[in-house]
Amino acid sequence: MLVLLPVYRPGPELLELLGELRRDDTTVVLVDDGSGPDADLILDSATELGCTVLRCFTNRGKGAALKTGFRHALAHFPGQDVVTVDGDGQHRAADVRAVAARRHGNLVLGVRRFERMPLRSRVGNVVMQRLFQAVTGQSVSDTQTGLRAYPGTLLKDLCDVPGERFEYEMNVLLAVAGAGCRIDEVPIPATYLDGNAGSHFGSVTDSVRVLGSLMRHAAGQLTT
Repeated sequence: MLVLLPVYRPGPELLELLGELRRDDTTVVLVDDGSGPDADLILDSATELGCTVLRCFTNRGKGAALKTGFRHALAHFPGQDVVTVDGDGQHRAADVRAVAARRHGNLVLGVRRFERMPLRSRVGNVVMQRLFQAVTGQSVSDTQTGLRAYPGTLLKDLCDVPGERFEYEMNVLLAVAGAGCRIDEVPIPATYLDGNAGSHFGSVTDSVRVLGSLMRHAAGQLTT
């Protein structure tokens, strides 16, 4: 199993997760999205744990970081499935393994319980969930989850999906749904530290980007 974590200004909770993952020799790749020298201590510690750390000089966004990781996987681990994980303390190693265990050539989402989400995350997820179903006809319980298992056969195509920031993950779901691929779900708990203060999702700007992806997809459907 190859685990990919896009990170930006990571906190100490990241090292706890990495320690859990590395105990069973899981291959871990971190893509630092331009955090700068303030992240040196934590990223150096990640390297000491046996993780591969790829560092970007500028902050380009989560989508760009994920695509950097996918290209690395294609070059160095061809054919391997990739499990993506957020590094903000939401997920534990057990959640990662539960999602990885369900991958059988399908995209697998680790879906969170809405009642446990901070209000800002809960409202946004409910709106996006309903819009996604209206646009694609598919029901996805948690469109914003970063815990996902991607089949190795999809990685090359994922590098061509548009989007540099948080809208990229929505664009991936739209592309997968549009191709008729199956999307599986695994219920997982989610831990929110300080009301999810570690998240770098900008409530307004990033929500607009994600919503824009849905609206463009819907408009494209109407014109075909």
